[in-house]
Amino acid sequence: MFDWQDLYVFSVLARTQSLSAAARELQVEHATVGRRLDALEKALGLRLVDRLPRSRPLTEDGRALSRILEAMPGIASEVQQLSRVASIDVAGTVKVSAPPSLAIHTLAPRMAELRRQHPRLNVELLPSLSLAALDKGEADIALRTVRPEEDALVRRKVGVVRFALYASAAFAEQPAEQWTFIGYDASRDHLPQQAWLHQIRRHRPVVFAASDLMSQQMAARSGLGAVVLPTTVGDGDPALRRLTVDSEGPARDLWLTVYPDLRRSPSVKAVMDFLVECVHSEPRLRT
Repeated sequence: MFDWQDLYVFSVLARTQSLSAAARELQVEHATVGRRLDALEKALGLRLVDRLPRSRPLTEDGRALSRILEAMPGIASEVQQLSRVASIDVAGTVKVSAPPSLAIHTLAPRMAELRRQHPRLNVELLPSLSLAALDKGEADIALRTVRPEEDALVRRKVGVVRFALYASAAFAEQPAEQWTFIGYDASRDHLPQQAWLHQIRRHRPVVFAASDLMSQQMAARSGLGAVVLPTTVGDGDPALRRLTVDSEGPARDLWLTVYPDLRRSPSVKAVMDFLVECVHSEPRLRT
């Protein structure tokens, strides 16, 4: 395979009809033009110029190649124009992974604002407790409550997710020793909020478990039991009341993560700025 730079050097030589003129335009030494020409001829298996004492006229193959390359300056100009447009245009689709509670209650309600600012920008929001594999393209940007350890990632702490215990107003009137609880299944026992639930419930039973927070919240609204929720969710639900317990709920740092190459994309940068603004606009998420 030939080197595209060698091809470009030949196109300049063919146009200027002079080794010295080509060298001046390219701002390189004569010898560099000669080496590039030799490398291209070797790669193509063609003799492109006749090496005369004072000139380098094109051979028949050289002239044929020169005609093919006449469009090269135009192509280069189009590529540069594309680069300039891409560097300022905010468009396309950006995938964002975030914890479900954050995605549903903090990000999704404000997506219309982002759309008004950037009508050609689309966001694919991926609510998940699992960590999206950014290196596999599962998401472009991730908001995580676990500090990213991958050295290649750019990470920034943007907020704190706090948790508290909630229940319906009727349930809250019961004596504390009669409380029942709602939580995740055993596979989520490693989560700080789930560990705190087990700590404060002591001997009292978990009567309902669900893998998603919204199901837990709906069960708590029905009066089934007390549930641990992010304060952004629980405090905003008029059907629930925060319960007083003998220890403070956990707080988990919120990290914004992205790969450096993607960070330079205007579209990704616009979404990152928007995500930070969403977090900072929510008082319960501020550090």
